[in-house]
Amino acid sequence: MSSYVVTGAARGIGLEFVRQLSADSNNTVFALVRNKGTATELNDLSRNNIILAANEVSKATNGKLDYLISNAGKTNHPGLTIDQLSNSSSISLLVLLFSWFKTNTIGAVHCTNAFLPLLKNGSVKKVICISSGLGDSDVTVATQAVGEPSYSISKAALNMVVAKYAAQYKADGFTFLALSPGMVKTSMLPTARFAPDFKGPITPEKSVKMQLEVINRWTVEESGALCLISGTNNGFSAKG
Repeated sequence: MSSYVVTGAARGIGLEFVRQLSADSNNTVFALVRNKGTATELNDLSRNNIILAANEVSKATNGKLDYLISNAGKTNHPGLTIDQLSNSSSISLLVLLFSWFKTNTIGAVHCTNAFLPLLKNGSVKKVICISSGLGDSDVTVATQAVGEPSYSISKAALNMVVAKYAAQYKADGFTFLALSPGMVKTSMLPTARFAPDFKGPITPEKSVKMQLEVINRWTVEESGALCLISGTNNGFSAKG
């Protein structure tokens, strides 16, 4: 029996993680959302092994946690390029950068630190932070992805957060991974194209299935890497 915490579980990729993980009755899945009342699709799953409360994790698992999937995040204004950020008359540069940094980067740090005591007692000790190819410098230059700078910068910082945790906790048997889900058909779908042969976004179901395959096979020796799911060839690539 494995225990999972999934943040940002009300919709999109987070909801699909909960759906697929809870399909195995041996798993206990803690689905974290900002507002239970509006998480209608999550509530509709009606499975006994889904728990919608962060403060119930320790009680339900006897102070242990196997997997943390830090998925919560937000996207930004795709029409702006980085040289246009200071020219926005309605939103300051500080707000444009810090608002996304606060959610996508600082939020992941707070979440990870909150669950570290339980993860230390777990048998698996895996922390997955959902990142993006837009936060990878090589992908950005190669695809000329000039939009969504605030989102991209916050995800690049998230990749370093993962690396820092990996450096500190590898000796304790932890596996940290920054995982890009690919171009997924959700409300947060970015506007950039990652490859010349891009045929369109993949479904959340397909993306999560591929992500779980990566999560299950990733090892402590590979901790700290950024893994990019590819929707063009149904595979993935990793960067250490």
